[in-house]
Amino acid sequence: MLKEMFVQPSVVKETLAGRIDEVGDSQLAAELKIDEALLRAMTKISITGCGTAFHAGMVGMYLLRALCKLPVEMELASEFRYGDRALDPRTLTIAMSQSGETADTIEAVKIAKAAGAPVLGICNVLGSHLTRLADGVLYTRGGPEIGVAATKTYVSQTIAMVLLSLYLARIRRSEPIEHLREIAENTKTLPAAIDLCLNASDDVRRAARTLRSARSVLFIGRYVNFPTALEGALKLKEISYIHAEGFAAGEMKHGPIALLDAKVPVVAIVTDGRVREKMLSNLAEAKAREAITVVIANHGDHEAEALADHIFWVPKVDELLSPIVNIVPLQLLAYHIADIDGKDVDQPRNLAKTVTVE
Repeated sequence: MLKEMFVQPSVVKETLAGRIDEVGDSQLAAELKIDEALLRAMTKISITGCGTAFHAGMVGMYLLRALCKLPVEMELASEFRYGDRALDPRTLTIAMSQSGETADTIEAVKIAKAAGAPVLGICNVLGSHLTRLADGVLYTRGGPEIGVAATKTYVSQTIAMVLLSLYLARIRRSEPIEHLREIAENTKTLPAAIDLCLNASDDVRRAARTLRSARSVLFIGRYVNFPTALEGALKLKEISYIHAEGFAAGEMKHGPIALLDAKVPVVAIVTDGRVREKMLSNLAEAKAREAITVVIANHGDHEAEALADHIFWVPKVDELLSPIVNIVPLQLLAYHIADIDGKDVDQPRNLAKTVTVE
């Protein structure tokens, strides 16, 4: 797991390679093999997946809404199968699966295809079941991942969603081309930004020593970093066996705040963007209830630092790209807590790398 986290900068480069041209346009037509006229005619997008893939898809949901100006639905594949889905030939269904063999995701794809909806698979494994079923495939190029808890494949899936959002927004002309090219240019800074986060691994380990005795940990975020909170909580649950939950920070006052005391740490993503001030307010509420606060913030954010018992500094990047950077300290946190307690971080109990049963 540690090795796979530390190759994430090179994985980002590999996922991006050859997919953004010299003027900064995302070029995926030849790879996706889905007619651009059909993509321009889409009236809705439906995204499905399980676990970590679902969280990567949720980041994509925010990207697609922001850049493509389309209604985007998210549904867990295990629920997609049993709900009454409103699908038709003008609904693009995006199915996310690292292995391409996830049973619930495969069944969801079959339902979408039966309704006549075009299916785009986002997958890491060439020739997998998903890639054979889908009308088009965007490969994440993450390389083999042995650790059960997905790290580098999550980052590569999220990068794939960035590329897809830029491509669809360009061909649909839903966002100024200058803005799309600016985001594309900013993707070049991501490998270095992730590398800086990884270099702070020793700082994260020191914080992990104080958090390892927690009975429960709450992760909070807003907007594009709400999925970051969900994924950070999932990583902690998977490998340390500490109960953890991710919440949209605005929902804390609707119930979860009742859990807060000195024994329940709060991990908050407070990087720069449209929701930073709101996150600072949520963080202050946690601090007032004596919760230990762990904060992900951009370098030099003294307001966030004043509310933090532990702070993990991350470089500032475009807000829509920030989940790709902000997840790295949370991966490290889960790893170090589990490692300090002697847990098997690569093969956690009761879990399998590929879930091929319902």
